[in-house]
Amino acid sequence: MQGLLAFLKGLGASRLMAMVAVTAVLIGFFAFIIVRVTTPQMTTLFTDLSVEDSAGIIKDLERQAIPYELRNDGAVIMVPKDKVTRLRMKLAEAGLPKGGGVGYEIFDKSDALGTTSFVQNINRLRALEGELARTIRAIDRIQDARVHLVLPERPLFSREAPQPSASIVLRVRGALEPQQIRAIRHLVASAVNGLKPQRVSIVDEAGQLLADGSNTDADGVTGDERRAAFEKRMRSQVEAIVSSVVGSGRARVELSADFDYNKITQTSDKFDPEGRVLRSSQTREESSVTADNNGQVTVNNELPGTQQSDTTNPARDQSKKSEETNNYEISRTTKTEVTEAGRVNRISVAVLVDGTYTKDDKGQMVYAERSKEQLDRIATLVRSAIGFDQKRGDQVEVVNLRFAEPPSAVPLSEPTGLLGMMQFTKDDLMYVIELAVMMMLGLVVIFMVIRPLVRRILASEPPPPSPPSALPAPAEASAQANPSGQNLVPGNNATAQLIDVAQVQGQVHAQSVHRVGELADRNPAETASIIRQWLAEPA
Repeated sequence: MQGLLAFLKGLGASRLMAMVAVTAVLIGFFAFIIVRVTTPQMTTLFTDLSVEDSAGIIKDLERQAIPYELRNDGAVIMVPKDKVTRLRMKLAEAGLPKGGGVGYEIFDKSDALGTTSFVQNINRLRALEGELARTIRAIDRIQDARVHLVLPERPLFSREAPQPSASIVLRVRGALEPQQIRAIRHLVASAVNGLKPQRVSIVDEAGQLLADGSNTDADGVTGDERRAAFEKRMRSQVEAIVSSVVGSGRARVELSADFDYNKITQTSDKFDPEGRVLRSSQTREESSVTADNNGQVTVNNELPGTQQSDTTNPARDQSKKSEETNNYEISRTTKTEVTEAGRVNRISVAVLVDGTYTKDDKGQMVYAERSKEQLDRIATLVRSAIGFDQKRGDQVEVVNLRFAEPPSAVPLSEPTGLLGMMQFTKDDLMYVIELAVMMMLGLVVIFMVIRPLVRRILASEPPPPSPPSALPAPAEASAQANPSGQNLVPGNNATAQLIDVAQVQGQVHAQSVHRVGELADRNPAETASIIRQWLAEPA
């Protein structure tokens, strides 16, 4: 301890303060590194939370002593990545998040004995609105929803009951498609007894009317919407098949369809004169014979089918009549054709494709146009994709022009090898990179800042030597030290002064030799040239 105290006293106050400062900086830096490394990686637990849900989740996390972070004014909660799945299941068991609003859980803690029918009806309406809002929020692109239902009661002594209606306010990300708007209307109408889809109004957060509650169209489908849906579907198909040939993003497709929304009913009758069919046939034959019997009338003569025994008397008169009647049906074909509305009259497709790019010897991209044969093949694919019909006047044009934007960089492939087996995600890679950068910074600070400071502090700086002329003579020094003229062992004082001067000179000489040695070690070539120059000089 005495040696340590002597060493500290020998350093001086300035060196001690410098050492304390360096130690504090080192402790703070390594503490930051340790805390940053040991801090768990945070990930998103829930997003787009209401104030009520956020408060309930935070209360549960604090009860479980789980660290968390709040972002976006409490709408996003971050928790350690290794606990996300368990926390979601645990919170789902507790009914969190509720999604804002009040659902059917309003009846879980209500006192049914002291509740009036009016309060029960209001609670039922609130629960129904809350459940519908939660269901609507589950649809893609919908961030928040609020539902208002009007369920009027039937007045007494009234034959007609008023129809219910609904109003929905949505907060969306981007824009909703017509199919999604119709789906929301039918969803709400199916959940409320007696509500029709035409009585549901939908408004977005900007005040734009998405669906009119006074719409009388049963399906809400107009001709423009049907045509737009058809064009979008055909355009996506054509763009997909062309992009697979020329590359992703190197083709532009525009498609226009002409629809006929007239409903036509046509009935035609066709008669085939050659296609006769026998319906009925009738044949009639008559014959009569008159003979001369000499005026004798006998029973035998009058009987039919009897032959005269007297062959000598031939018949004087004989007649025979035959009649045939045939009835035929004429072949007839009746054809009724009903052409529904929305018939495609004509399709026009315009396809713009980019050329090919290759690298020359200098590594620059060189553009080259596509051959006519390749463009014809692309046009053949497009015709097959749209169901090309030349009789109705369909048109397909494929043009090769250079795009204004150069081709984008090649996308990164999926990680393979060790990264693929370990299944590193983007967050994991960024975390590892961050740790590596912090370690490199720590090493740079240690070797470039801390180490020189420590060496400078520990290096003993000798006091500047005084010139010999400035040193007082022993007699003068003793006279100055003893002005009263008393003799206080002058021999000892002079010897001590000489010893101190010798020590100082020895230290200066040793330090000079040490510095010269360091210079020689650092610059051996220059040192050798200086020695050669000294040897070449005359004595």
